[in-house]
Formats: sequence, structure tokens, C-alpha cells
Amino acid sequence: MDTQDTEDIMTSKDQEDGPALSEEQNLTFESLGVVPELCKACTDLKWTRPSKIQEQVLPVALQGRDIIGLAETGSGKTGAFAIPIIQALLKKPSRLFALVLTPTRELAYQISEQFMALGAALELKCAVIVGGMDMMTQSLALAKKPHVVIATPGRLVDHLENTKGFSLRMLKYLVLDEADRILNMDFEKEVDTILKVIPKDRRTYLFSATMTQKVQKLERASLSDPVRLEVSSKYQTVETLQQYYLLIPFKHKDVYLVHILNELAGNSFIIFCNTCNNTQRVALLLRNLGFTAIPLHGQMGQAKRLGALQKFKGRQRSILIATDVAARGLDIPHVDVVLNLDLPTHSKDYIHRVGRTARAGRSGRSVSFVTQYDVELYQRIEFLIGKKLPAFEVNEELAMILNERVSEAQRIAKIELAEAAKKSRKRGPDEDNDTEEMDLGRKSKSFKPRVDRKFKGSSGANKSGFKSKRGRR
Repeated sequence: MDTQDTEDIMTSKDQEDGPALSEEQNLTFESLGVVPELCKACTDLKWTRPSKIQEQVLPVALQGRDIIGLAETGSGKTGAFAIPIIQALLKKPSRLFALVLTPTRELAYQISEQFMALGAALELKCAVIVGGMDMMTQSLALAKKPHVVIATPGRLVDHLENTKGFSLRMLKYLVLDEADRILNMDFEKEVDTILKVIPKDRRTYLFSATMTQKVQKLERASLSDPVRLEVSSKYQTVETLQQYYLLIPFKHKDVYLVHILNELAGNSFIIFCNTCNNTQRVALLLRNLGFTAIPLHGQMGQAKRLGALQKFKGRQRSILIATDVAARGLDIPHVDVVLNLDLPTHSKDYIHRVGRTARAGRSGRSVSFVTQYDVELYQRIEFLIGKKLPAFEVNEELAMILNERVSEAQRIAKIELAEAAKKSRKRGPDEDNDTEEMDLGRKSKSFKPRVDRKFKGSSGANKSGFKSKRGRR
């Protein structure tokens, strides 16, 4: 990085530290150079003042510079790149003006919502191009030449190679959001393909919560004389987040989970698991115990994933059980508590998981379940964030009262999971293997007395439906 860039960083940091408190309080989007139309849109979205990353990025972006933005999750990065793009569109309207690349489908839809909200008065057109959706429908959306395309790299490359008439030769802005995750998900080849077909004369914004070697390599390949702006130079979580750990035996994980959900009833939860199978199992377990839980994982169809997210956002469900597909970028303001039922294997993912709560100045809590097998993983997390976390206090006797009920719910969830797997094998791989179609408002069928199919209709079962001793033998 050259001397000019270093000066830019120094200037932006001095500006952050230098002004008096009264000046900071009076800082507005208008004072940063944002046009009145967009200031009104920000007010409508209840963005009262710019976040720290927006304070630094907006003046530089509006000058037409390439930017590397490093900020913790939940800091308002989307607004930092959406506002300059829409303001540039106001000056010189053009189709296929900007491309935003994101690592996950859910994040793509969320970014699209923010673009549409900011550009509502300007009739901004967006297209979301992600996997799991119909290619033909997406081709028709691209044929209408929207102003902004928000895409995951893999599906965008599919369209660049297979959709006639679609090209990005007129592109003016490229945004790589959550760049570290894009590269960690092995999208390097797709990103290289996209960089080859878009104009070199463009503005590029690269945003990431962490600066990895792969991100530095991408910076050299795609940015021209960039300004590097950091809200935080090390891995850290926001100050308004209360973080705890809970040391428990592995076999009682589910018992303590149910106990905490009961103790903190009335809050909105995201529970993180490491595998799709465990996500589905925990969702079934909690439903059988009467909780309004909904799963979100990569083996669900895209329509079901979006449906699950909408139900949780709309507060129809108070508990979202998810894999790391929900760990990045999702902005759901009402999340009160994040529970790490399984600790992430990569310590950096912890920062993104707990970043789903305590967003944009709000407060929040996180509890990480640590078993006898997770101690080393947990120590790595504490080393990364540079602090020792307090223990979450629970009454062990009260928690273990639930053991019998939870064990029964575990047994039923296991049976339901096996039945769902059988149905999935019969239907074939193209159909969804999630159980959201079950009505969460009614009691689970699992609590009804059931007759083992093996003995149904034979002399082994009497008329009341209970098996005789002879039948059991």
C-alpha cells in the first residue's frame, strides 16, 4: 500500500478521534455528502446517524475511490456501499450498473431488501441471482436489465456462460461483501472468472470482517489504488454483547438447552449447530417439547429456507436453529440471545455467529456450550477475542428435572428423523428433506399412542392397540 493510502487511513482515524463529542452527535448523512433524496430514505429506515464504518467509508466512496472496509459484523457495512452506488446512479442512470457478490443466498436477499428500501423513491430495480432457484426465471429478470445485481458467485458464472445476451460489460461498480467467507467457500475460481469479464475501469469495494491472506491476494488482483478503512484492526465483538460460556457434560447438552430456553422465555433465539442433521434433530426435539422452533440449513430447498427466515423475522417463530449458513450478515434486529450449541471449528466463525445479536448499538447475549470434548476449541476462541468469558449461571438440580422429558423427546425426534430420511430416499434427491411442512401450532403426532407396524393387524396386537406378551415375543 502506498503513502497516499496510509495518509487516508490516518486522516480517517484522526477524524474519528479528533472532533468534540458535540460534533460527533451532530454528524449526519447530509454532512458526509449524501444527497437529500437518500438522506430521506435513511430517515425512513430509522437510520438516525451514520455508523462508524459509514462515517469513514461514505466521504471516501463519494470521491470515487476504491475501498477496503474492515469492520466487525453488524456495523452497517451494507449501507456504506449501497448509498454511494445509488447516489452515483442518481447522477448517471444506467442499467446493469452495479454487481454485489455475497457468500450466501440469505445474505443476497437481505442486501437486495436494503437496496430496494434505499432506492424506493427512485424506482431502483434489483435482481437476486442465487442457487436453488429457477434459472429461467432468473434469466428473464436479467433480460430486464436491472440497475443492481446481487449474486452468489457460482450461479452468476452459470448465467454468464449459459444465458444469451447477458453480460456485465457496462458495469461501473463491483462489491465483494464478506470477502473472506466468499474465498473460504472455494469460490476463488468463480471470482477470477467474473473479474475477467467485467470492465477494468470501475469502482471496487471490498468489505470483510477479517483480513486473511486470500483477501489480500484478491485485493491486489481487483482493486486500484484502494483506501483501507478499519473500524477495528483485531478480531473482536461489539461492546454491547454480553458473552458467557457453560461447561456441561456432553450427554446433558439438550437438557441444559431446554432449561435455558425456559429460563429466558420471551426472548428471541438463534441456536447454532455444526451439521444439517443436528440442526434438524434439535428442531424436532424442541417442537416435541412445545417450542416454536424452525430449522435453517443447506439441505433445505431455497424456497423453504426463505420461508423459514421470513417466519423468524416476522416473529411467528421465536427460535431459529441454524448452521453457519445464518452466521454471516443476516440482520434480524429482534434477536436477543445466540446459543452456540456446537462450538464452531473455526474460531473466527464465533465472531460472526454472536454478531447476529447486539447489532447496531443494541444489547444482546450469547452462551456457548462447552463439553469435555470442546475445551481446546473454546480456549482458541478466548485467545482470538482476547478476553476470558464469565460462566453462565444455571441451577443444575432444576435443569436435571427436565432429563426424563427431554430423553423422551430425543427418542421421538430420532424416530421422526429416520422416517423423514426414508421418505426422502423414496422421493429422490430433488425434493426437500426438511420438515417445516409440519404444523407447529398443533401437537406433534409423536405423542399419540402408536402401534408398531410390524404387529399391526396381527394376533400380536389386541383391539385397544396395545401389544400382548405373545406379540412382543
